[in-house]
Amino acid sequence: MELLIKNATIVDGTGAPAFKGNVGVVDGKLKLNPECEEAATVIDAEGKYVAPGFIDSHSHGDGVYGTEFGNLCKIGQGVTTEICGQCGSTFFPVNPETLPQLKELLSVICPEFDENMDKWSDFKTYKEYLKTLDLACNTAIIAGHSAIRIAVMGMDNRKPTEEEMDKMKALLKEAMEEGALGMSTGLIYPPGDFADTEELIELSKVMAPYDGIYASHLRNESAGLIPAVQEALTIGKEAGVRVQLSHHKAYGKTNWGKSKETLKMVADAIANGQKVTIDQYPYEASMTHFNVLIPPKYFSGGISKVCDILKDPEMRAQIKAEMLDEKAPFDNYYINCGGWEGVFASVLPNTPEYAGMFVSEIAEKLGKDPFDTYFDLVIENGGAGSGIYFSMGEEDLCRIIQDPNTVVGSDGICKALQEKGHPRAWGTCIHAITYFHKEKGIMSLEEIIRKMTSLPAERYMLKGKGVIADGMDADLVIFDYDNLKDMASYTDSNNVAEGLEFVIVNGQIVFKDKKLTGVYPGVLITH
Repeated sequence: MELLIKNATIVDGTGAPAFKGNVGVVDGKLKLNPECEEAATVIDAEGKYVAPGFIDSHSHGDGVYGTEFGNLCKIGQGVTTEICGQCGSTFFPVNPETLPQLKELLSVICPEFDENMDKWSDFKTYKEYLKTLDLACNTAIIAGHSAIRIAVMGMDNRKPTEEEMDKMKALLKEAMEEGALGMSTGLIYPPGDFADTEELIELSKVMAPYDGIYASHLRNESAGLIPAVQEALTIGKEAGVRVQLSHHKAYGKTNWGKSKETLKMVADAIANGQKVTIDQYPYEASMTHFNVLIPPKYFSGGISKVCDILKDPEMRAQIKAEMLDEKAPFDNYYINCGGWEGVFASVLPNTPEYAGMFVSEIAEKLGKDPFDTYFDLVIENGGAGSGIYFSMGEEDLCRIIQDPNTVVGSDGICKALQEKGHPRAWGTCIHAITYFHKEKGIMSLEEIIRKMTSLPAERYMLKGKGVIADGMDADLVIFDYDNLKDMASYTDSNNVAEGLEFVIVNGQIVFKDKKLTGVYPGVLITH
């Protein structure tokens, strides 16, 4: 026996009540209550809890695969498996001619690009690259629709030709054959925003023979939330594939409460035979590109062209008027956040002195109009950077997590150890326990852990994951319940949790004493 955890309180991941027992590891697999009391490594877990390793159901960790901080931000919250390739964005397939546009799309999650990226023409070649990296946790990947579209069509804002559609289908088919979980979309970001429902149905049909997942950052999460959820369900139904509603929320105060209807829509779809999963992060603020407040239609020429547009006073006035329009036909982050007091500059690569401030505060400091302040910051940072947007309500947050089809996903972005970010990148899984269970008391410990272990393992078809039982993969977390606390905040985001004592991946200890141990047993999980 390689490892023996003795005298633990076991939360096995199924939702069943915790119980006392021992857990052993042999050849990277679990043995519950083994008769043998000796092992190469013995951990006395008296007074401590052991649970299956957490599954981050919505991760952007593929932007920093193999980096120490990328490993630490996952492992340091108990994540042992992450589902990447979300919101339409993947590092494959690559067309060298449109690579600059793909890099613009991926810049929000990736601090620097590999010099051999132009060779990642399909999932197979990208998988070979992954084998060269130090992965502390396991990963599975969904193919990105936006990446596929850029490889075939660039950033063109139009319907694909028949030939282009065939090329996109071929790229998606190759990804499915090589083990991608499905296809993700980012329908508020160009070029995903340029795709109509028909295009997404036709592409999703490619996944049906493989039991693939259609995972969607919806076309609208605020005023148009209801029709956006209906679009995703329609795509799944027409194509005959599973549906995942990414980071589900009701965005903007005027839309709070709409989760009642969206959850009923999901329940009705399931009752009619569809397979639908929701992922959610346990925070009232979101994070994405700093440029996301600008209407998507202006990005058809790429981010650099947007910066040029913003230098034109007439165009700047036109964009301002569209942002002020409460009935504008796009996901209006300015309106949803209640103005500049709800828009937080998280990462500004060329003007870091303003990171960690609300746009309203920056404008006041500079003595400028807040719209001009924002537009100038977009230009000065070349359209790069990220923002945090305060726009969700607590009632929706608690209602969504209690739905039987909801799993926990961080949607976190971490681009450097020193760079400010959203606390979800470092704290999601532990915060889900401390917020929903310890603070709010709306879920038992066993229930919230199930939503990070066996439930996502079932929904993502991850064999061997999510349950402490004989023969299952030896992915485990050991924690001190009384001292368990997430330490990541909006102003100090990059901190590992307190009370997390050990993280074990494929039978090897990857984290103890709040540090990585320097072993990298993580593997790519294929569908």
